[in-house]
Amino acid sequence: MKIVQIGCGKMSLYTMRYVLEKGGKLVGAFDINKNVIGKDVGQILGIKPKICKVDDIAKLDARLKELKPDVAIITTMSLMSDLYDVMMICANNGVNAITTCEEAFYPWNSFEKTKEIDRVAKAHNCTICGSGYQDVSWGSLITALCGTTQSIRKITGKSSYNVEDYGIALAKVHGAGLTTEQFDKEIVSANTVTDAKAKELMASGEFLPSYMWNVNGWLVSALGLHVKSQSQRCVPHIAKEDLNSSTLQMTITKGDVTGMSAIVTTETEEGIVIESECIGKVYASDEFDSNEWTVEGEPNTTVTINKPQTVEMTCASVVNRLPDVINAPAGYVTTEKMGELRFKTSL
Repeated sequence: MKIVQIGCGKMSLYTMRYVLEKGGKLVGAFDINKNVIGKDVGQILGIKPKICKVDDIAKLDARLKELKPDVAIITTMSLMSDLYDVMMICANNGVNAITTCEEAFYPWNSFEKTKEIDRVAKAHNCTICGSGYQDVSWGSLITALCGTTQSIRKITGKSSYNVEDYGIALAKVHGAGLTTEQFDKEIVSANTVTDAKAKELMASGEFLPSYMWNVNGWLVSALGLHVKSQSQRCVPHIAKEDLNSSTLQMTITKGDVTGMSAIVTTETEEGIVIESECIGKVYASDEFDSNEWTVEGEPNTTVTINKPQTVEMTCASVVNRLPDVINAPAGYVTTEKMGELRFKTSL
């Protein structure tokens, strides 16, 4: 399997190594960082063999025509609007592509131009999709639980992460360090949307979905449900004591905001409600990442995963999906249509 890597930052250190360990052939790599361009991937990964040099992302179109890879792995941004041009280059060149972009997991309910990517990918007989941690932990794990249930009233999910691990930009987007008044003004007003408002913003290309917005869309599709309405609201998490943040380089004062929950509620025509919550905040010393989902019905079932290794799970999911992407129908194909994600011994 001939693979190119687009984006040579933190996540690529795992995806490129995993590809090589499974016998895949890494034939190209691309980035915008001048400090990385020109370096050999072997040097970046700290291994001796020369593999391929990192090219400027500006050369992507021309290089794809030369390299003719089977598939591209994209590990760059979190929004479809930021990846649109790269996805279109892959699609126009008939190159299958999979990305860790959170919105790409199910962009049909948030990004209008997904239809154009789908059209071009079909025209050039390739597949574009998104995968990662959510593919199982927020996806097929929950649908498997539903398969053990006779009747369902509600599906509730809650997943948390420490914004300290992801840099200052993410911490600020989550409102960490703000007063409650500032949070209401800067975060709530921009991120809390009704079903009607979301559709309006989507039509104008200005919608900023939380991670769970697209997860709910994936679950609805996977379970054969139909959306009646979907809304999103943001709730601040408040410091119970003074809390130091190395990322923000400040002390968050007791009573101020450590981060937020983005809660997405989906009502379906079948009467099943899906409420998923994504919690991003600066952790206190006794807090840790967790992922918990409950299916309420007959019977009630809860699954909890504490301290998941999110980065490694994301990258392993993407690499294990590569054969599925190549074998999938042409177009923009979300992973609930590719079957269960399984461990691959080789590529």
